[in-house]
Amino acid sequence: MITVTSGAKSGPSKERQFERALRELRQRILSGEFQPDQHLSETAAAGLIGISRTPLREAMAHLVDEGLLERAPSGRCTVRQFSRDDIIDAIEFRGVLEGTVARIAAERGADPDHLDACRRIIDQIDIALGATEAEIEFDRYTELNAQFHDHLARLSGSGVLEKEALRAHRLPLASPNAFLQSQAGVAAVRRSLYLAQAQHKAMIEAVALRQGSRAEAVAREHARLARENFDHVLFAGRDLADEIPGLSLVAAGTEADQEHISTHPGRTS
Repeated sequence: MITVTSGAKSGPSKERQFERALRELRQRILSGEFQPDQHLSETAAAGLIGISRTPLREAMAHLVDEGLLERAPSGRCTVRQFSRDDIIDAIEFRGVLEGTVARIAAERGADPDHLDACRRIIDQIDIALGATEAEIEFDRYTELNAQFHDHLARLSGSGVLEKEALRAHRLPLASPNAFLQSQAGVAAVRRSLYLAQAQHKAMIEAVALRQGSRAEAVAREHARLARENFDHVLFAGRDLADEIPGLSLVAAGTEADQEHISTHPGRTS
């Protein structure tokens, strides 16, 4: 009898190792385990995660592209520190990209599947918000808000715009949901969810009516709500660093910044 022996079982695929390395490195950076300006050694990081250096090196390159790591000319990688202006610029950039997606979707005609998905999500958000602030299902709103922005990124049917808009969601603290969970108990934030939902509806209505300029303007204004909420969190809630991934990477603002924020209460997107 001829016995056929199978080859040795292969380990996790290279792609899965890369995804694991990327996920774990990103989480450790955003949680504050790796501090701003800290050198991140490939060898040490690979040993910490328990993965080979090749997928680890690829993950680090990806995080350099995302902006969480900074690579010196020598090739040495360090954890980036961000200023208030860096985060504001990232949020503004997200608004520009989402506004561009909305405008082009209106001008060219939106992808019907994603337009319908946005409408269904909006209906579900109405239910999650309830009739009063006391009835808001905050966790459900956060989940649906992320889904809405994911479909919005795909609305124009452009692969280029989709990729860049989704990439902007990964910029530190620029995600549509970056501050929501930590601010569930803040009355001003809870009230602002109704304004954010009105903007969701206005964006999709403008896209459906082929009103490109209006769709773009509403999308950009929508992102600015996140900017106001970021300022509120940065100067009124530094004790929230453990609850907000990435906040530990942001340098404390100046006294002038804090004076500015004290006159502008936070809101959200």
